[in-house]
Amino acid sequence: MAAIENRYDFVVLFDVENGNPNGDPDAGNMPRIDPETGYGIVTDVCLKRKIRNYVETVKEGEKGYRIYIKESVPLNKSDREAYDYLGVDEKGVAAKKKEDPELDLKIRNFMCENFYDIRTFGAVMTTFVKAALNCGQVRGPVQMSFARSVDPIVPQEVTITRVAITTEADAEKKGTEMGRKHVIPYALYRAEGYISANLAQKVTGFSEEDLALLWQAIINMFEDDHSAARGKMAVRELIVFQHECKLGNAPSHKLFETVSVARKDPTTPARQYSDYQVEVRTDVLPAGVTCTRMI
Repeated sequence: MAAIENRYDFVVLFDVENGNPNGDPDAGNMPRIDPETGYGIVTDVCLKRKIRNYVETVKEGEKGYRIYIKESVPLNKSDREAYDYLGVDEKGVAAKKKEDPELDLKIRNFMCENFYDIRTFGAVMTTFVKAALNCGQVRGPVQMSFARSVDPIVPQEVTITRVAITTEADAEKKGTEMGRKHVIPYALYRAEGYISANLAQKVTGFSEEDLALLWQAIINMFEDDHSAARGKMAVRELIVFQHECKLGNAPSHKLFETVSVARKDPTTPARQYSDYQVEVRTDVLPAGVTCTRMI
């Protein structure tokens, strides 16, 4: 599959209703928040996790679409596959590299060809524990920013009652226990992303087929991720800017500035997506850039 030939920038708008989009373990799993401004935050790691999960679900078992960063699978186990494929023992890899100067490149290419998330986001595949397994470091062509809420958020701590008692001793004394959940009544978040055709061509081989799957995964990343904490989350907009050339025709921030999101009535709190107005100024786009609203 040929690597992509155009650079892309994109904006993702997603919302949450009565849920916790990304809990902070350092704050009792409260929704992440910028303490200086009150704006909500969702990390890029959180968003990439959902994309990985979606790809693994829809491409399960297909060659070239495995996931490197996944739960309960040690990285060394995946790293060793490249060594086994090339007939290299980690203890004798130094001598093997002297015989084959392109061995590092072959190892890296094996990982890129077999693991979608390495081909997309890149990975640090250097582990020095007991075995010196080193598959190199790959800077992926697709990068995403932290998502930030359009307006400041007001996290709420909701007290709940459960009838399941933890221990037999406690069950003799009481019939219920109290618990707490952290939720946001409603928030609309905005994340921005970048796709480098230059890195795709020179490093990972990220292809047009991979790109189509990425758009599909972003649009549906919350559809198979519902839980008690994230019951109602949805991607509302995916706005894609395509450049005519691989190095781009305009700075990313100039394109992102053409997308504005504002509350229709600033005097009342937003409680649904229709409370916002999203505008894309396609009339001021620089030459060589086209815009597509994929949702």
